[in-house]
Amino acid sequence: MPWLQITFECEKSHTEALEDALLTIGASAVTLRDAADQPVLEPGVGETPLWTEVKLTALFDAQVDTDRVLLELITLLPFDLPSLRIEILEDRDWERSWMDHYQPMLFGERLWICPSWQQPPQSDAVNLLLDPGLAFGTGTHPTTSLCLQWLDSWNLKGQTVVDYGCGSGVLAVAAILLGASHVVAVDNDPQALDATLENARRNYCADKIQVQTPEQALERKIAPVDVVLANILAKPLMELAPRLTELVVAGGQLLLSGLLIEQAEAVKQAYTADVVFDGLAEQDGWVRLHGCRAC
Repeated sequence: MPWLQITFECEKSHTEALEDALLTIGASAVTLRDAADQPVLEPGVGETPLWTEVKLTALFDAQVDTDRVLLELITLLPFDLPSLRIEILEDRDWERSWMDHYQPMLFGERLWICPSWQQPPQSDAVNLLLDPGLAFGTGTHPTTSLCLQWLDSWNLKGQTVVDYGCGSGVLAVAAILLGASHVVAVDNDPQALDATLENARRNYCADKIQVQTPEQALERKIAPVDVVLANILAKPLMELAPRLTELVVAGGQLLLSGLLIEQAEAVKQAYTADVVFDGLAEQDGWVRLHGCRAC
């Protein structure tokens, strides 16, 4: 059946009240999108960050009385009705449409990230099957893309790896598929650890990936590894410098990402006592740092 779609442009502070009001008056679905191309990075546990300017879209049955919907909204909202656009959407398979949005992506020369329901484009390549619905990183963000490109370029055969801030586990799984022998995936969010295990099982490598919280990683005293990956944010990268450095063997590799180009120098300074960096890689204003722990 066709749908009536109403799209509002509203302030962050009005979003929750508007969403609640739309659901109260019978909206079948409400979705939120960025209205100003503002990045929102991975949240802390229990946090739900939003953009400063939000596009909020509500779907109603096309037979609904539009004037009644708007009148009820005006009555329910404690602020003036935001600017809006109304349109009729023809019937379509919305689940199929969502799935079709995700296509296989190539990182480097041989690593493909493929939605789990699609056939990999190159059967003889390194194909990582991922369910985007698990969230926390699918390879589409520049910081993840930069890390995947490095993993594809590096000889990981037999290497041990720590993925600190693993999110969906896409980097951990990619490392195993590219030849690493074992990965410890660390994250402070239990949902991220669940997603990592699910993606590891999907790619038949769960026996080579161990998940831990930061507290568990400290208690169990992870032995230094050949490669440490940390795709998080600039501030925690600086705060964690002593911890991440001690996780790398002498002569081992340290890969840092999740920072903007203007933050790169400050992050490097937090590691320079123990790590020699060989430059940076940049994509869309985001940066990846690669260094070697001094022997």
